[in-house]
Amino acid sequence: MDFKKHLVLAWEMTLRFIVPLVLMTLVMFLASFLTLGILAPVMMAGYMHAVLLVIRVGREPKIGDLFSFMGLFLPLLAFTVLAVLAVSLGLALLVLPGLAVIVGLAVGAVYMPPLMTDRGLGLIDALMESMRMSFKNNIGEHLVVVLIFWAIQAIGGSFAIGALFTTPIAVMFLMSVYEERISAVPVSPNQI
Repeated sequence: MDFKKHLVLAWEMTLRFIVPLVLMTLVMFLASFLTLGILAPVMMAGYMHAVLLVIRVGREPKIGDLFSFMGLFLPLLAFTVLAVLAVSLGLALLVLPGLAVIVGLAVGAVYMPPLMTDRGLGLIDALMESMRMSFKNNIGEHLVVVLIFWAIQAIGGSFAIGALFTTPIAVMFLMSVYEERISAVPVSPNQI
């Protein structure tokens, strides 16, 4: 995998659409904060899909894209609640099981939201396909992708306004990798 290609694409496309991406990110952060995180999963799914359309067809993202997949609200909320419970239980037990769940979710479920929005898969199918995409072929490459994604997020999160600029870059990078990986997966007729 050509990591430099994906990083350069993420940087260039983010700069090209910087204003709408920063506005989308700001609205997503504010709405997530005001709803105590309840809308965060479904808005991130909409955000990822908007970024995927930027990569695929050069479509300018819109704030309304954040709310375009509200039909996924309950499944994504249920998944998030179950994930938080699993992490909490694991951390309460001996810390290491909780860390293992965090790493497993960060690595295995990273493509789940775009699979739900792009391919129209249900929650379980999207999770299974995401795990297959993550652990198929070269897992080392995928671990580097996840590390780059989270490193970009961490850099932005280290200072107040930075996440407004690094979140679009990180998601753009991840969706660029997703686009490359998904091109190897055939589309079934009911997903068109």
